[in-house]
Amino acid sequence: VQLQASGGGLVQTGGSLRLSCLASGFTSGYTAIGWFRQAPGKEREGVSCIRNRDRSTKYAESVKGRFTISRDNALNTVYLQMNSLKPEDTAVYFCAASRRGVISSSMLNSDAYDYWGQGTQVTVSS
Repeated sequence: VQLQASGGGLVQTGGSLRLSCLASGFTSGYTAIGWFRQAPGKEREGVSCIRNRDRSTKYAESVKGRFTISRDNALNTVYLQMNSLKPEDTAVYFCAASRRGVISSSMLNSDAYDYWGQGTQVTVSS
């Protein structure tokens, strides 16, 4: 089982990035993919999630209207399109997969996820 996050980089305030999370080796499938981020000195926080069974999505309040999560089943890839980036979006972004049922209230809770990728750095300059 492997989750490979990519697409991070350095961007100016107001810019955009698209992160990708490639999921491989899930012979039994997964129920949801979530994006999390962790800035230096801060706790990890849930950013967005997409659930397989109903394609429902959830966003942290801080990114609503700016970030969009989507998936391409044929490519086993989940994307996080990030627009109107702000310096406070600077963090290492991780994708995670759950093999359990994820209820709506847990979609941005890291405890609901079983597998984690290595992270990709996003830096937004002011």
